[in-house]
Amino acid sequence: MNFQKVALSAGLYFIGVPIGTARDITLRALDVLASADVLAAEDTRSLRRLMDIHGVPLAGRSLVALHDHSGAGVTERLIRAIEEGRSVAYASEAGMPLIADPGFELSRAVGQTGHLLTCAPGPSAILTALVLAGLPTDAFHFAGFLPSAKAARRSALETLRDVPGTLVFYESPKRLAAMLEDAQAALGATRSAAVCRELTKKFEETRRGTLRELAEAYAGNAPKGEVVVLIDRNRSETISEDNLRGDLEGALERMSMRDAVDMVSKAHKLPRRQVYQLALELSKG
Repeated sequence: MNFQKVALSAGLYFIGVPIGTARDITLRALDVLASADVLAAEDTRSLRRLMDIHGVPLAGRSLVALHDHSGAGVTERLIRAIEEGRSVAYASEAGMPLIADPGFELSRAVGQTGHLLTCAPGPSAILTALVLAGLPTDAFHFAGFLPSAKAARRSALETLRDVPGTLVFYESPKRLAAMLEDAQAALGATRSAAVCRELTKKFEETRRGTLRELAEAYAGNAPKGEVVVLIDRNRSETISEDNLRGDLEGALERMSMRDAVDMVSKAHKLPRRQVYQLALELSKG
């Protein structure tokens, strides 16, 4: 046994648990699981199995299920336990609680009461995938699961086109091919991307390439296991408003509005209507 029972203050302790390999759990997480008065989990069977692997006894403690369909009664029960001076530990099925997993309402409720709220951090599929994808990590945007309907999924992707960071998604293996196809249509087929599968598990795999190459690779070939998709930021040159305005002002001094708009819109690769509207504003000024 690699844990020790410790005295925990009354409050809520979120627990980060492994996303695959059971040995990825931290010693502090095991200490909290061994010491908390009340245990709560998204999947009680999964938590019991993890505790059994590491020899953490339940020892007569209650184990409460808290998931998306639990209802407010479970949250109220756990809040009441904290108010009675007990420590409560909560773990999602895999990874960090609240990250595309339940726990938000419990976190907010405990925070509003002013009781102790802390976390024994652990593995995260998002961060693990970022390390392996070979894409920039200085800024990233986690978008969770995209809508399953094609039109809604493509619309959601289009709103992310100009996010200045690596895009990170969770995706169902059954929808992976369709998602990649929509991503190349909405974001550009030449964007660099990566598909990370079964992270920290026996058949872990990371495939890198452009969105077009990955869409072709997974077309009609649904993989197995948990999937994280990462897509590079938009690398097309961005034009500042000041540069556009300056170029247009200079062109208007030398030629007609029509010719100036034509030249500047082509130079900056912008819709003619957009440049024309700016030309009208400048002429009024």
